[in-house]
Amino acid sequence: MQPTDLTLSVLPDVFAVCQLPPTAPLPDWATGSLVVVARTPEELSIVCQESAVPLGIPREGGLRALRVEGTLDFSLTGILAGISTALAAVGITIFALSTYNTDYLLVRQASLARALRALSLEGYHLVPFDESA
Repeated sequence: MQPTDLTLSVLPDVFAVCQLPPTAPLPDWATGSLVVVARTPEELSIVCQESAVPLGIPREGGLRALRVEGTLDFSLTGILAGISTALAAVGITIFALSTYNTDYLLVRQASLARALRALSLEGYHLVPFDESA
């Protein structure tokens, strides 16, 4: 799949990646337009709306989410590789997430405009969130 075949949209929320002990229960504050939970023997990681996270919770915040629009077939290859390569070329770090239907990339809010420019130059279609709306 070529970049020109893909559309990326920006989700309106600001997100955080939080870390809790591995046996912690799923907290009720894990809310927002994107919530992802991963439990391993070492930790419980939660991606959620940053404004919902209580003080004192270890987090990496100030993140914006780019969503690959549409449903991606499991046989497709290189979707995240292409996007992450374009962003790495301009020094933008990512936190990648995948769901059954599609992929998401979190980038620092301060890097969002630069990320969108880099992806546009690579041929990706972009639907930025209108922050004035």
